[in-house]
Amino acid sequence: MAGQAAEESVARFYEAAGGKILQQRWRGQAGEIDLIVSADDEIVFVEVKKSRDFARAAAALRPAQMARLRGAGEEYLGRLPNGLLTNARFDVALVDVHGAVKILENALMEA
Repeated sequence: MAGQAAEESVARFYEAAGGKILQQRWRGQAGEIDLIVSADDEIVFVEVKKSRDFARAAAALRPAQMARLRGAGEEYLGRLPNGLLTNARFDVALVDVHGAVKILENALMEA
């Protein structure tokens, strides 16, 4: 349940910033996305990572998981009217043991 509580905390964070939660734990053929948010005319795919501290939470995101997230995001966008032309980004939300939230925007951008 700790993971679900972290996701709820992150959802409240995005809502407080004016975002609208579109999906929680959306599952496609490529994988699962913890949160999908509509914010500032773009779709935000959010991976939530909870650990003792932010550094440990960030270290838990592995390259294979990042690839699955990108694939799932593309699959979701493919279902929208503008498809892959939809403005979108991938954020990673880090949650520490105290429930503090730190958002890494565009965390999955490729160089």
